[in-house]
Amino acid sequence: MIKRRKSRQIAVGHVLIGGDAPISIQSMTTAFTHDVDATLTQIQALAQTGCDLVRVAVPEKEDAEALPEIAQRAPIPVIADVHFDYRFALLALDSGAACVRINPGNIGSSEKIAEIVRYAKIKKIPLRIGVNAGSLEKKFIKRDGRPTATGLVESAVAHVEFLESLGFFDFKISVKSSDVLMAVEAYRELSQRVDYPLHLGITEAGTISQGTVKSAVGIGILLFEGIGDTIRVSLTADPVKEVGVGWDILKTLGLRERGVVLVSCPSCGRCAHDFIDIVNEIEQDLQKFTDPLKVAVMGCEVNGPGEARDADIGIAFGDREGLLFRKGEKIKKVSRQEAKSALLAEIKRIQQANQGD
Repeated sequence: MIKRRKSRQIAVGHVLIGGDAPISIQSMTTAFTHDVDATLTQIQALAQTGCDLVRVAVPEKEDAEALPEIAQRAPIPVIADVHFDYRFALLALDSGAACVRINPGNIGSSEKIAEIVRYAKIKKIPLRIGVNAGSLEKKFIKRDGRPTATGLVESAVAHVEFLESLGFFDFKISVKSSDVLMAVEAYRELSQRVDYPLHLGITEAGTISQGTVKSAVGIGILLFEGIGDTIRVSLTADPVKEVGVGWDILKTLGLRERGVVLVSCPSCGRCAHDFIDIVNEIEQDLQKFTDPLKVAVMGCEVNGPGEARDADIGIAFGDREGLLFRKGEKIKKVSRQEAKSALLAEIKRIQQANQGD
């Protein structure tokens, strides 16, 4: 059982972050925010996949002007992501956005940040202070020669102290880097110095393959150590993929439950030649099930039921037939042709029975 760091709690719309609240999953739309329909279509898809919070980019005035309709129609809280122009942050605070993310490294003078904070206090809307290795203040780069974990933390702490001096405490913090070890070191140190909720992420992590590995390692290490209150997996991909990976990380660590956990063997010479294709097809079919369930798909009958004994339901394939089992106990044999449909039908029956309870 992971013992989580005790942090303050804030509310982003109806989603609580920090304290004893569940670790929330965030993503970010890729459509131009001023394209309201395209943005809302993406938000709807993200919400259906299990996204708790969504961030939208606000690089132009027309994006800020689109926020009121987006915030009103979105099924989950919307966070406005603002860089460079503090005036867009003020517009976002007036738009119905549930939170505004600013990067002090590029937002401008302390007077501009103070103006944002003053208005956030009036509107009772939280902020995220997003410190990023790619836009760390020049004084830290000059001192250290490059972005460092220490520089990220010192920047974040300085901004925390400034917000506190203004009587503002309603915020979360991130110290992101594309360097996994730098990010882990920074979050570890920051978690010891402040009690505000922390937003975890490995920024610019890359494609689905590399980005998933980097995010799982970096975010996973921190969550295992009890650090982190909300996460975003950054991938060069459809943002729906980010949410799926985020859920996989949380489920693997036992921090939240949603949908099916799939157990499958790595395949070997005993497996049928099409076993990998079968597992991939089943994985896609399982996406529609949202209730927590452990499903095993094994390539042969030698060790299949035994290796997946803890699975709620599963199937072990043979040359001509499949063996359907539950909790390691055999249920029945089915032909290879009907194996997948029999497995899915059994899963549906289990989930319907659970809903009846």
